[in-house]
Amino acid sequence: MIADQAPPDLVAARGRLRELFGYDDFRGHQADVVARVLAGRSTLAVMPTGAGKSLTYQLPATMMAGTCVVVSPLIALMHDQLRSARANGIRAATLTSQDSDWRETQDAFRRAELDLLYVAPERASQPAFRDFLSAAPLCLFAVDEAHCVSEWGHDFRPDYRQLRPLMDAFAGVPRLALTATADARTREDVRAQLGIPADGMVLAGFDRPNIRYTLHHRDNPVRQISDLMRAAPGAGIVYVPTRRKAEELAVKLEQATGRVVRPYHAGLEPETRAANQSAFVSSEDMVVVATVAFGMGIDKPDVRFVAHAGVPKSIESYYQETGRAGRDGDPAQAVMLWGAGDFAQARQRLSEVPEDRRGGERARLDALAALVETPGCRRAVLLRHFGEDPPQKCGNCDNCLEAPGVIDATETARKLLSAVFRTGQSFGMGHLQKVLTGAEDDRVRQRGHDRLSVFGIVDGEEARLLQPLARVLQARGALIANEHGGLALGGDARAILKGEAPVVIAVPPKQGKGRRRSDSAPNPVGDPLFDALRELRRELAIEAQVPPYVVFHDATLREMAATRPSSLTELGRIAGVGTRKLEAYGDRFLTVIRQH
Repeated sequence: MIADQAPPDLVAARGRLRELFGYDDFRGHQADVVARVLAGRSTLAVMPTGAGKSLTYQLPATMMAGTCVVVSPLIALMHDQLRSARANGIRAATLTSQDSDWRETQDAFRRAELDLLYVAPERASQPAFRDFLSAAPLCLFAVDEAHCVSEWGHDFRPDYRQLRPLMDAFAGVPRLALTATADARTREDVRAQLGIPADGMVLAGFDRPNIRYTLHHRDNPVRQISDLMRAAPGAGIVYVPTRRKAEELAVKLEQATGRVVRPYHAGLEPETRAANQSAFVSSEDMVVVATVAFGMGIDKPDVRFVAHAGVPKSIESYYQETGRAGRDGDPAQAVMLWGAGDFAQARQRLSEVPEDRRGGERARLDALAALVETPGCRRAVLLRHFGEDPPQKCGNCDNCLEAPGVIDATETARKLLSAVFRTGQSFGMGHLQKVLTGAEDDRVRQRGHDRLSVFGIVDGEEARLLQPLARVLQARGALIANEHGGLALGGDARAILKGEAPVVIAVPPKQGKGRRRSDSAPNPVGDPLFDALRELRRELAIEAQVPPYVVFHDATLREMAATRPSSLTELGRIAGVGTRKLEAYGDRFLTVIRQH
């Protein structure tokens, strides 16, 4: 919508956007959401990570009478957003168990001196907090990470279910629910649980085109992730399934690369965990190796890669975790290293899930297997899962950039599954390979498996397909591993044996040595002015005790280096330089520019 066609409120909002955030116009669907908020209409906004969800309540809160109450799931996330809001001149405060200034915050709220008040759902659901909010006018309830309200979501939190009575007690105050990860069923549940009307949905899409998706079979994770770290020199997150692996891999990666690498998991001493998180948020090139306990509380925009050293819980989890890369819009990478055992363990754990949720969890796992197995576009699989109709190719995933060979392996799959059945569904892949290839082996003879019809029916090129084929069959659930490593039939195995279900596998191209720095880091290399601007930013961040990105994003520094503004007026025209930051930092940045 162009400015002269916009409603008056949106025209004013664009002026406020320039003043506070230094941007001339909204991105994507931000304008749609802001317009609804300013009109007092309750909204569920589903916007991809990095699309600027927080702006859709921060900006209106500075234009409306009263305080916007923001419900956010983690204290660390609230404090990150608090720093950024205050740096832009927004009157914001948090009311958490870690805040020693809670009396001052409560007094400021009562005096109507706050634009934003951040609280956790546990506090927001208490009757005493409802009474407290009655002491001053409110303009909006903003519920961040709103998928947590749904039992169908991948990150359900019961306290989110208690928010409806609070908001209903202030019936005239609009509500804004925000999430990046919610399929159709979850979206409808969130809308119903939070009392948002059917016409209140703003679905902005799920595509993150700046993220390159790559999936490899895991063979040597230390080498594979070290190669990634060398190709992507900025900050990164590596997700691992256990606490022990977080600590072990952090040590090995630091030794292999010379980079600063720290672990993060719930078992660390609280002081160590907090120190590692703080160091990562403030760093421009640190890597953290973490369990899934890490991430939701991190609003760091300049993460250049997210790697999974194992299979995530679901596509929703994968999308949310990889979405922590490239929030600043610059190129970023998402790399998953997977093994057949990951899927085997995940399918075994389905028995621990309550029966009424087991079908949904199995469907999520099958969707993740489809992402791993596909010889086609990874992004298309992701987006179709969330109900979109994407192009056949995205041009920015491993399969689009270097298409794998595709083999119809149905007959070989039938041979392998037949061997599993005829040997009693209790032997591992090593034994099955020996049977199928007719190997001279004492254990095979002792079991009488050399007399089976499947003995020696695979040789040559076909034999080399057995291992990748077994991984694909385990990923899709046609082969199920027991606790001793033996393989049994499952899923659509019988349909495959009957010739009713095809098995097509991708043969990936040989992996190169990693992408050049310029592919994943758009910042100029060897530019003295850009390097000097980054150094000044680092000094200012230390002085203000905030992360460097709170001062300015890399994109703003790049534009400064490219245009070399000579006055405060020219500097103020650069995207990302709002009035508050121009006053606070403008002269010092101009001095550096003039010196180079």
